[in-house]
Amino acid sequence: MNKGFGIFVYSLSLWMYKTAIRIVSPWNEKARLWLKGRTDLRLQLARLDQVNTCESLWMHCASLGEFEQGRPILERLRTNYPRIRVLVTFFSPSGYESAKKYGQADDIYYLPIDSKKNAKAFIEACNPSLVIWVKYEYWYYYLSELKRKGIPTLLVSAIFLPGQPFFRWYGGLHRSMLGCFTQLFVQNAESERLVSSIGLNINTSISGDTRFDRVAEIAGQSVDLPLITTFCGQARVIVAGSTWQEDEELLDHYANTHPELRFIIAPHEIDTTHINEVSALFQNSICYSELEEKADPGTNLSREGVPKDRSAPTKKGLHGSNVLIINNMGMLSQLYRYATIAYLGGGFGDGGVHNVLEAAVYGKPVLFGPVFDKYIEAVELVECGGGLVVDSALEVESTFTRLFENQQEYKTRCEASRNYVVGKKGATEKIIRYIQENRLLTN
Repeated sequence: MNKGFGIFVYSLSLWMYKTAIRIVSPWNEKARLWLKGRTDLRLQLARLDQVNTCESLWMHCASLGEFEQGRPILERLRTNYPRIRVLVTFFSPSGYESAKKYGQADDIYYLPIDSKKNAKAFIEACNPSLVIWVKYEYWYYYLSELKRKGIPTLLVSAIFLPGQPFFRWYGGLHRSMLGCFTQLFVQNAESERLVSSIGLNINTSISGDTRFDRVAEIAGQSVDLPLITTFCGQARVIVAGSTWQEDEELLDHYANTHPELRFIIAPHEIDTTHINEVSALFQNSICYSELEEKADPGTNLSREGVPKDRSAPTKKGLHGSNVLIINNMGMLSQLYRYATIAYLGGGFGDGGVHNVLEAAVYGKPVLFGPVFDKYIEAVELVECGGGLVVDSALEVESTFTRLFENQQEYKTRCEASRNYVVGKKGATEKIIRYIQENRLLTN
């Protein structure tokens, strides 16, 4: 495809996307947030332009998952170069809203919609010494302007698949965007081979995935969640994270017929309507917000969830509930430490399974649905024995029962999960070493 025509199609698609966002915004909260976050562009640019600093880092993330991948790098750089100014941008509201109060960044903004004018104004205002984009998101005008100005631009934790536009006959514009990066840090050898196959002289190296470093860091943190501890008691626990309706309908029968177990369900969507639907599915359930409100001396907790007397006896379950529904954001990565078995949602939908590493790092067997082939970490977790694929409610239930009863299999799968994550750590160190050796940040 002719590059000029490709740019025309690209610009038209951006216009159509923004128009669609405007149309649905009266009924869609995420669309409203997307627009609202981009209304004060001139003020945002003015604030960035007022900052005078010798060295600055700009990290761009599509959403929250990519931000978690980028955090280990950002925090290492903040430690190594304490005087740098850090800017983090997001494309999606879910990423921005979750991270807008992140204390390690000096500025956190939505990325203005890609255009020649916006890209030039934004990059001139923030004047970055080093730019890091995490995993994916390729914006033509931003990348072209960064290359034109000679600003070192790294793509980290990237993974490439044969069906992507870079490797198709019509992908000329996408190939030119790849050529704007100073260095590609890819997750595996297949990604490196694919980049090499398109015949461009792009510096590429295999670093692995920084998510392994991030989940290991989270697992190593000591976080006290007394309400969760009391809810679980001495029972065996199934933690189901990032669930969708299809997942919840697979789990409800087992939870309803096994009151001796504890279930912690953390839905992907936590709007009131969906939380009410989940509550209706699970007969003996309580929401986390209710648990906070009802905490009393009988639970061994104050209303704030602080243990009053750790030697006091713990009830078997709270208020007759064996299912706890998490109706807030931000707790999930810490909840998996309480799991006997973990279940990951998304594997029965078009989007595919969510982040299996958050559970595997704690050395737990991880169950998920059949849609996972686009996620290399899920594929590899199955191959090593830590992940188990389930296709139906009957298979979910039989797998839970088998793992509870067969301690040897359970122990083997726990070790497989833990060893898989530990063996994949180290991507952050490789990227930091490259930045240091090439003196991309020097103050």
